[in-house]
Amino acid sequence: MTTVLIADDQPLQRLGFRMLLESQDDMTVVGEASNGAEAARMTAELHPDVVLMDVRMPGLDGIEATRRIVAGGGRTRVLILTTFDLDEYAYSGLRAGASGFLVKDAQPEELLSGIRAVATGDAVVAPSLTRRLLDAYVHHLPAATQPSPSGSPDPRLTTLTDRETEILRVMGQGWTNTEIAERLHLAESTVKTHVGRILAKTGSRDRVQAVILAYETKLVG
Repeated sequence: MTTVLIADDQPLQRLGFRMLLESQDDMTVVGEASNGAEAARMTAELHPDVVLMDVRMPGLDGIEATRRIVAGGGRTRVLILTTFDLDEYAYSGLRAGASGFLVKDAQPEELLSGIRAVATGDAVVAPSLTRRLLDAYVHHLPAATQPSPSGSPDPRLTTLTDRETEILRVMGQGWTNTEIAERLHLAESTVKTHVGRILAKTGSRDRVQAVILAYETKLVG
């Protein structure tokens, strides 16, 4: 059973999400928060598998709430909700440690599959939209992430094999495991093994964080 905390300042929006999630046999809503501070506090108390996090809320917004939840070091994953005209918030949310994001006008099945993906640590949510977001906001990256003048490799990549580096690069381009397997002529199980090793070696929480790393280190750009 996947436990979900809904964080949104709109009561009708929370009700809609609750009705949808509780219609599923494998999901249950453990609480509702109307602002970021409540979301962070309730996450610490309830330890949900997933927080469905709105960005724009009064007081503490969803970005800072995400940052606090991730900093707490628990197993809870955050799924950011945004709209197409607020892409910069989604990007900030990923940088804060969110495991993925969805647009608010997503189809119900997209929302449900997104929650399930995040809950299992896969976080393959809208890869093409991830690519578009990172392309648009890669200039937000702090100067410390730029390559050194000497051209020395980023230390986070030095333990990767050539194949793992190649797979990280195409992950950054938005390829799914199935696409990687087909285009690089590998078994999908082999791709999953490589992805797992990449996450472990680079210290990435999940796939989305690995994609951000690919941009930070200029594997993709």
